[in-house]
Amino acid sequence: MAAPVSTVGKPSAERLPLNTTSFQKKTRTKLISIPGTRPSVQNGQLLVSTGVTSLDYLLGGGLAVGTVLLVEEDRYDSYSRMILKYFLAEGVVCRHELFVASAQDNPDDILQELPAPILDDVAIHKPVEQPRLSCEPQDSLDAMKIAWRYQNLPKVQSALASSSRFGHYYDVSKTMEPEIRQAAKCHRFYLTEHPTQSPPTHSTMLESYSALLKSLQEVINSEGFDVAAPMSKSRNILRIGLPSLGSALWGDDLSCHDNPRNGHALATFFYGLRAMLRSSLAVAVVTVPSHLIQDRALMGNITRLCDNAIALESFKGSERETNPLYKDYHGLLHVRQVPHLNCLASKLPDHKDLAFKLKRKQFTIELKRSCELLQKWIFLFRSLLCTL
Repeated sequence: MAAPVSTVGKPSAERLPLNTTSFQKKTRTKLISIPGTRPSVQNGQLLVSTGVTSLDYLLGGGLAVGTVLLVEEDRYDSYSRMILKYFLAEGVVCRHELFVASAQDNPDDILQELPAPILDDVAIHKPVEQPRLSCEPQDSLDAMKIAWRYQNLPKVQSALASSSRFGHYYDVSKTMEPEIRQAAKCHRFYLTEHPTQSPPTHSTMLESYSALLKSLQEVINSEGFDVAAPMSKSRNILRIGLPSLGSALWGDDLSCHDNPRNGHALATFFYGLRAMLRSSLAVAVVTVPSHLIQDRALMGNITRLCDNAIALESFKGSERETNPLYKDYHGLLHVRQVPHLNCLASKLPDHKDLAFKLKRKQFTIELKRSCELLQKWIFLFRSLLCTL
């Protein structure tokens, strides 16, 4: 058996190199720095704000770049349109580029109705503490002593918000000034200005949806939103707003018949849209009149083709509008799915008892009062069991 060769006393040039292993030190990749974005604290994904802070909280901090948010419209399309306007207004304030497509209203008319941004001190109202009088009645002090157990109850915050500030606040009672709105670059797609032809028999997508995808692809390639494109200039985010897809105005009979002729046209469009956004610095908010679609299985397929999905149920015109239990709210919000990266299944939030209301100046999403009271009673019941 040969003895091992000793390298002691040999010059350093004749020694074997020490770094013969193939393993390398892992270094952090430099994240793209774009105004109006921030990395997620959970997975490092680049996020943008929807313009509604409570909705950002539900979605895990904001909308991830390269994803699609599906909003199932309420019956009168008033609150779903409000979320779309918040999303576009946030893009204007952050100097992101916009892409607005519509079949009914002119995109310029939609942009003129964007809410005006407001200051932080106006948006966050802090209650002013009243000075305590030195000569208070004794019976009021005794009444305060009776409720000593309630002092340890946790304060349940009805409004959903995170500890870190992200996004801006807007006043829905005022419209954005033209100087601010015109500073943002906007790409428009008005269906009446794009004449469509009848699709071929072998095609599963309508000509209107095909023209929309083609126009969107041209904007992504020409304006440098493609991730694979060389960085010739500073990067930016493209915000895409698509209202009322699936309606008859787009030439889709999905919401008109029980057995539509173009039943899979909208699902095919979402498949192509999501594939396009995966390789681009873009994020989309799409509203769909789901209450007009009779085939619930097909609506479920459309929901699964999106990354985020919420549904708005308005109280307008229903019995809940006069119900005293819902007097503080204007409707319910249902979370269909929230993206769960690196996982096949979607993630559902912890809070399922959600409601929304439109204040004089703000649109907010909150926990319903019944859920708040239930949490307080559970804590009180547990504290009583501990004392027994």
